[in-house]
Amino acid sequence: MRRVRLYQVGVIAGLLLLLEALCLAGVIDKITMPPPHRIAVDLVKLLLAGKLYPEIGKSLANVLLAFGLAYSTGIVTGTVLHGYRTARETLDPLFATYYAIPVFAFYPLFIVIFGLGDGPQVLIGFLLGVVAVIVTMLNGLDRVPRVLRKTASICRMGPFETAVHVTLPFCAPYLLTAAKLALAYAFIGVIGSEFIMARSGMGYEIGYAYTNFDNATMYPLIVLILLLSIVMNGVLTHWEKLLLARRGQR
Repeated sequence: MRRVRLYQVGVIAGLLLLLEALCLAGVIDKITMPPPHRIAVDLVKLLLAGKLYPEIGKSLANVLLAFGLAYSTGIVTGTVLHGYRTARETLDPLFATYYAIPVFAFYPLFIVIFGLGDGPQVLIGFLLGVVAVIVTMLNGLDRVPRVLRKTASICRMGPFETAVHVTLPFCAPYLLTAAKLALAYAFIGVIGSEFIMARSGMGYEIGYAYTNFDNATMYPLIVLILLLSIVMNGVLTHWEKLLLARRGQR
């Protein structure tokens, strides 16, 4: 794994060096994009100034709320749906084509219903993430050995006890995979919604900076969002590896 990590760092470093060279050589215009070292400096200045901390906190709060709702709802729905084959087969075509639906197109409708507050942004993050959790949950439950279910039945466990003590613990790696997907979609939904029509948040600040050609704000915020998502995803991935190692699968 250390070698893979080195390869990953090498690829990222190589891309950054290439981008730096293209910017310094004038192939990429400075108005279009500053060189990476300039973006890093601007990011440090932005964080030290602290002016955008309320916007950053607001966006992160909405992302975590959308993530929590999508994750919990997806796990419960997937667990319940797995026990009803007819309902699952009915909904499978919807799950297969769900992400072809442009959820952002409904943002004006959500504003009419929920107003210009945080509701529409959280809702879009939730809608993007919940189906990914459901599908991952169903995939994990399909792999639970029948012997475990039979053991639970012999022990006279009800559906709730079987889920809590047998099937969900077995599906723990899938639960972590679902968490990574829900987190990624929550970031996409919330930040994207803020960019389109919100009045605050990191997405709004990126959109405002883009309109005013303020690269010193726009690119550092984009990098900050990437770093936050990478760190959160990295924590979940680390837990997943520890769990798989404990089970002897890695």
